[in-house]
Amino acid sequence: MNYTILKSVVVSVLLIAAFGAFFVRVRHLFRLMQAVTGKSEFTVDRIGQRIKTLFTDVLGQSNVRRTPMIGWAHTLIFFGFLAIQPHSLELMLKGVCPYVDVARYLPNLYSGYLYIADILAFLVLIGFGYALYRRLLIRPKHLTLGMDANLIILFTCLIVVTFHFINAFQLLLPSEEGFHFAGLFPVSSRLIPLLNLTALAPDQIKWGYEICYWLHIGTILGFLMYIPGSKHLHLLAAAPNVFLKPMDRQKAIVKTDIEDEDAETFGLGNVSELNWKNVLNLYACTECGRCEEQCPAAGTGKPLSPKAVIHDFKVDLLDQADAVLAEKSAEILPIVRDGSPVTGDVLFACTTCRACENICPVNIEHLDLIIEARKHRVLMEADFPPEIQETFTNLENQFNPWGFSSDTRADWAKELDVPLMMDAPQAELLYFVGCSGSFDDRGKKVAQSIAKLLKRADVNFAILGPEEACNGDIARRAGNEYIAQMLIRQNVEVLDQYKPRKILAGCPHCYNSLKVEFPQFGAHYDVVHHSQFLFDLIRRGRLPAAQKIGGTLTFHDSCYLGRWNDIYEEPRILLENTVTGARLTELPRSKSKGFCCGAGGGRMFMEETGDYINVDRAKEVAASGADTVAAACPFCITMLRDGLLEIKSETQVKDIAELLDEATA
Repeated sequence: MNYTILKSVVVSVLLIAAFGAFFVRVRHLFRLMQAVTGKSEFTVDRIGQRIKTLFTDVLGQSNVRRTPMIGWAHTLIFFGFLAIQPHSLELMLKGVCPYVDVARYLPNLYSGYLYIADILAFLVLIGFGYALYRRLLIRPKHLTLGMDANLIILFTCLIVVTFHFINAFQLLLPSEEGFHFAGLFPVSSRLIPLLNLTALAPDQIKWGYEICYWLHIGTILGFLMYIPGSKHLHLLAAAPNVFLKPMDRQKAIVKTDIEDEDAETFGLGNVSELNWKNVLNLYACTECGRCEEQCPAAGTGKPLSPKAVIHDFKVDLLDQADAVLAEKSAEILPIVRDGSPVTGDVLFACTTCRACENICPVNIEHLDLIIEARKHRVLMEADFPPEIQETFTNLENQFNPWGFSSDTRADWAKELDVPLMMDAPQAELLYFVGCSGSFDDRGKKVAQSIAKLLKRADVNFAILGPEEACNGDIARRAGNEYIAQMLIRQNVEVLDQYKPRKILAGCPHCYNSLKVEFPQFGAHYDVVHHSQFLFDLIRRGRLPAAQKIGGTLTFHDSCYLGRWNDIYEEPRILLENTVTGARLTELPRSKSKGFCCGAGGGRMFMEETGDYINVDRAKEVAASGADTVAAACPFCITMLRDGLLEIKSETQVKDIAELLDEATA
């Protein structure tokens, strides 16, 4: 009786202390999330869809299992650990009040629960077995190997093992009145013959149970207090972050009000300028490294690791929490500073391919941080790679990155008799050619093929010619929001004058800007990419039957067509059924896991260190054995061509429009 009273008092004190410490630490994190000053345009909508996402992505672990082996291991750990929590809660309640007895009130439900929980708990150990094998033997480069993760594994395994021993000893203790545990522990019961527990005296069985009880409860409470300060903070933040994730694949860069005369700074200069959603992203990171594994910059020796960026921002925020909470802005250090792991080289290494966001199992938006930090470096510090200064100047003065005169924008179409919108304002289709199609020698050939196909299909179309300007993608993603908005507004003024019924974009970057980002400026248009439009022309019989071109073919997914806008199937169907009639070989890294060409995010106009991303991709293309690699982006075509020349491969690079032009000529 004395022990029972003492146990009740000690358990009560431990529970109050542990949950109190947990509450204090979580409240600190929540207050920090409220204290940051950045504005978020996020609104909670489509509640039903978000609840469904919680069931599929969190409870169903669908995102985690996109990487099969470790995904299934995590699923086993997740469900097993979740399953034993009601039992642990009951043990806590029994420790405080020994007369708590769920079995007495819900015997059938309780029996079923214990049986299932006993099995699922053992699966946790299997999951951790693979996790340890991966950490100790496979040791993937992108995986964070440290004491933090090892402690979590130790805590969790100890909780599960003591759970099984508690169940085993429970079978040997006198049964509670009206309830029998026999047959309820298919795994735990195996410990009895395995360790010959029946040989123990009754007092030894009782104290064996009590020792396991204290180890179990003590570990759980220690784990509880440890979570808010560890990388396993994601146990608290991941589900809310998934619930609040963007529900659309399409995504616009954050618009900065550069005309705000009261603004003291633009972009993201220090951690106090984060918004609450950014902070939730930081808290949700599991440091699993999948983003780093998929990142083309990290994979080719660049200083950028998306995982490290998230980690470093979080550490910086927590380190400067006192100043942020006290609103002492003068004491808050900038993100990029001497000794900081976040440098200009890190920020400008990003190609904005979005592979990191796409693969993240908890829907972290890495690019919001990277691009906003870039924006601050460009607009406030004038600190950016020097080679892109000329690109900025050309965009500002001639409205294209190469600096060609705008008067020559339509020269590529002189021999094709393509009308200008100023001469044919009632045209059904406006073909927005883009800078590459207008000025780059290789891009011109793609533009000419698109124009020929449109004329062959008797489409009533026109181009803007000298009235067209760069869509703003290069400047915006390189951090120069000022020039980007100038170009966007210039285009909007022209487009609103003609009010086109439909706009055809010959470049995924143009497509993304016109469709997704121009609406930020009150400009809403019906925009289609040429892969979609040409596929539709074929489907409706507007183009003549395609001749089958022999040989093997593979397709390179443009990041801004695929991951940014979820267009994967149309170009493939077009190539398979209406162009080659031959086998379409998929590259190992394709569709949502496609590998970037290296040109996005303004990187087309910056110097590259380490291994070249386009050469890495070219090697993969050459290894496929395909005679031709098709693409649907002028930047990708240029980068792939240069990469294949570098490795002396004879594989041809063609746009899907060029292939279709050849097949229907």
